[in-house]
Amino acid sequence: MARQGATTMTAKARRLGLWALLAVLGAPSCVTAFALLPKNPQVDARAGTGSRQSSPRSRFSASPLRAAEAFPARGTLSMATSTGPAQAADNAKRLTDGDLNNLELAKGPAEMQRRRTVLNQAYQECERITGIFAKTFYLGTKFMSPVARKAVWAIYVWCRRTDDIVDGPRAMVRGKKSMQNDLQDWAVRLDDVWEGKPRDSLDLALVDVRQKYPSLPIAPFKDMIDGMVMDVPGIGKNRYQTFEELELYCYRVAGTVGLMVLPILGTADGVTEEDAKFPALSLGIALQLTNILRDVGEDAVRGRIYLPLQDLEKFGVDPENIMNGILDSNYKELMRYQIARARFYYKQAARGIPMLSSQGRLAVQASLDMYGKILTAIEANNYDNFRKRAYISKTEKLLTLPFSYAKSINPGKIDRTFDDSEFKVTRFDKLEMEREAFPTGAADDDELF
Repeated sequence: MARQGATTMTAKARRLGLWALLAVLGAPSCVTAFALLPKNPQVDARAGTGSRQSSPRSRFSASPLRAAEAFPARGTLSMATSTGPAQAADNAKRLTDGDLNNLELAKGPAEMQRRRTVLNQAYQECERITGIFAKTFYLGTKFMSPVARKAVWAIYVWCRRTDDIVDGPRAMVRGKKSMQNDLQDWAVRLDDVWEGKPRDSLDLALVDVRQKYPSLPIAPFKDMIDGMVMDVPGIGKNRYQTFEELELYCYRVAGTVGLMVLPILGTADGVTEEDAKFPALSLGIALQLTNILRDVGEDAVRGRIYLPLQDLEKFGVDPENIMNGILDSNYKELMRYQIARARFYYKQAARGIPMLSSQGRLAVQASLDMYGKILTAIEANNYDNFRKRAYISKTEKLLTLPFSYAKSINPGKIDRTFDDSEFKVTRFDKLEMEREAFPTGAADDDELF
């Protein structure tokens, strides 16, 4: 159980670490942006997973998944039913008690004001959860417009609650069948949100985001649900046969975030979201691949090899050599190849910088430049990612930011061409992804994680 807990904690840190990189979204200057960059992207994620300390100012500090459970559930929230004095009194009492669920609000000026009150309280809860579990990201959102910051709070909370289904405290003691039911219900619940039918206050906030940003797609949310399963011990994968399998994992757990926030960031004049989608998801894949290359040794200790087995065979690297941390010439050649592939995705992501609105360029450019330097650090360590951790110092970040800022304000011409002659990639932005059936598990009392 301890080994399993460490494995899932590392996976969670890697998955949610992408949000820390988006902490500089909307920062107005290099100085403020730098102040918000994490020293270690995994630290903030671990702070929200390993030591879930309670906070006196929020009932949600134990787990965001329990945010909805903290309120009594009594049916479907309705915004358009008629209310009389008795119902109005009941609504007022529920608001006083902090219960944002199932308020029955009639149409009219007074009722619209009540709806705004409900939404404000819902967004306040999203803000609290984000502040507790993603401190660096939360600080960065303070430099965004009020509408945009609330939107990303709601999206982050949805991602966090999704992650908790497969990697929260309850997930560690539930059987596969129970988790299967929860995930299936979560997917149905997502459909309900897109239809404007929230089940609780946090869903209501995402419904409002969906209404404010009509182009917000549901597909990456569904894809992320599928991606979370891939890191679950006993159900997911601890080996990837081909790069296509690994690429799919990277897209689901990280590339999807780029697609989620793209409508919030906005695009440049003359650029559609369709134009910017592939660069946006490519950044997520590039960052995830970088994390994987940095953490080969740590993952091996936990029994995982993310590097494609097909590539290991191509370069003559035995999987057992990785498990034992053997650094030889074959492994170095393997690393050179994998680093080149990661840089190819950074190259695709860089094409998207001019496609973004001016408020979103610095964050993406800084992520590209700084995280890309981790690959350089791996090379400087002579490809030893078993015993040496590749990282970027605070000084290096500081020296990088002026160049990132300069590139963000002069991003160059928009280039819509696509060349995958160097590495073949999957155009997830062009695909209608098939939903994978959750693996059938044993009964809860027969097999536990």
